Amino acid sequence: MSAEELRPILEVENLSKHFSSKRRGRTTVVKAVDGVSFGIWKGETFGLVGESGCGKTTLGRTIIRLYAPTSGTIRFSGREVSGKMTGALRKYLTDNIAMIFQDPIASLNPRMTVQEIIGEGLKIRGVTDESERRRRVEYMLERVGLQAEHATRYPHEFSGGQRQRIGIARALVVEPSMIIADEPVSALDVSVQAQVINLLNSLKREFHLTVMFIAHNLSVVKYVSDRVGVMYYGKLVELAESDEIYHHPLHPYTKALLSAVPQPDPHSEKSRRRIFYEGPQAVPEGALAMREVIPGHSVYCTEAGLAAYRRERDA
Repeated sequence: MSAEELRPILEVENLSKHFSSKRRGRTTVVKAVDGVSFGIWKGETFGLVGESGCGKTTLGRTIIRLYAPTSGTIRFSGREVSGKMTGALRKYLTDNIAMIFQDPIASLNPRMTVQEIIGEGLKIRGVTDESERRRRVEYMLERVGLQAEHATRYPHEFSGGQRQRIGIARALVVEPSMIIADEPVSALDVSVQAQVINLLNSLKREFHLTVMFIAHNLSVVKYVSDRVGVMYYGKLVELAESDEIYHHPLHPYTKALLSAVPQPDPHSEKSRRRIFYEGPQAVPEGALAMREVIPGHSVYCTEAGLAAYRRERDA
């Protein structure tokens, strides 16, 4: 196995993204992402979950460099992409990482046809031949379940599910190595969500993609993900394989999230016990860190907390 295969395709180390605002002479700093570290392996689907406002979307946007990181390091295929943005770095990111946005309405330009929306990435990448761009766009439309004739229409002529398929086609037409899917089904009807999720799974296999799947619906994340990271207030608090984190959750916030998932059986739903998480207790600065409970399962805790989690996991 080569050295390249031994390391993750995406490496995030101590990544932070802070926003500051000044009001009445006072500066307030919001730590949207605060010291997050993880890796994603080639061909993997990495799920990132957490409540609204926990920083998961900001993390995705910082990785793709829509936001400049405050501190920390991002590497993709061994190359650092967190430094000063240059033309060469922007081209490298555009060629390798694409994003599917949450809102299929707001993310599509209403004044552009589907052909122009999807083909824009090809144009930026230097595909100047218009007939070639049209061919690639029509091919990708068919891959996402639409038809070639849809290329001449505008976004308002489609349903929400169809618009999200257009967004998926726009991301995949440039043939990236990795996709960041930012809550791609949260704005869709429940009846359409399963169709889009199955489409993403099918396209992942067909195009050999690595996927970072951001969502707050834990049932969806469990279905699509190989590993899951749980975020709380800008911190990654638990990280493990999908089955491990759903059968053996350890961090109290992860337990609270799982307890909120509705049950399809009315009897079990009636007896479902909700768990409420009040936030971490005050501890000395630097005492909390991601620590491995068992191989592949890490929790954000103190040394004393690690011993307790290991006893709980072994029980």
